[in-house]
Amino acid sequence: MDAPLEIELKTRVDSHEPVRAALIAAGAIRIGAVLETNHFFDTPEQTMRQRGAGLRVREAIPIEPARGPGGASSPPIQAPSLATMTFKGAQQAGLFKARGEIEFVVDRAEAAINLLAAVGFVETLRFQKRRESWTLRDCEVELDELPQLGRFVEIEGPSDDAIRAIALQLGLDPAHSIRESYAALLAATRPPDSPRPFVIAFD
Repeated sequence: MDAPLEIELKTRVDSHEPVRAALIAAGAIRIGAVLETNHFFDTPEQTMRQRGAGLRVREAIPIEPARGPGGASSPPIQAPSLATMTFKGAQQAGLFKARGEIEFVVDRAEAAINLLAAVGFVETLRFQKRRESWTLRDCEVELDELPQLGRFVEIEGPSDDAIRAIALQLGLDPAHSIRESYAALLAATRPPDSPRPFVIAFD
């Protein structure tokens, strides 16, 4: 059975402020902000990397309440404190990055991490990310900040056309879309002799 397809645009920005202002002006709904810790796993033979796939356990801690249109307070749309386990397949052809994705909620990230270790997976990368989440029409917009890499905007939606329309509305150039994942961008900064997992965190 084919995995549901994740289609997204990722672009680097100097500041989130212009995009945040455009989201408010467009009536977007602010879900909230979290601090993520992302744990990536592979087999000792690096089978996942060779396939272009990824296996991740994510922990997310809320760092401020959710907001509604124009910044008004609103209850959270989802509980970001719940951890998730995600498998992502190899990238597919398309205007933006597209990958099959299987994701589900787990009660405790620690239990999922221990399970993967017990069946032979090895943690290869661990990194933190600050993420502020919004919804605009049928797309999800993420304002991300990562140590070493800086600030990004991600737009996930049902089609290339839907994503492109939101990007233009937010003042972003779809031609500047980055196809590499955060994991790949961070792995490229890894020193040759660094221990596993390679850990990147905010100071």
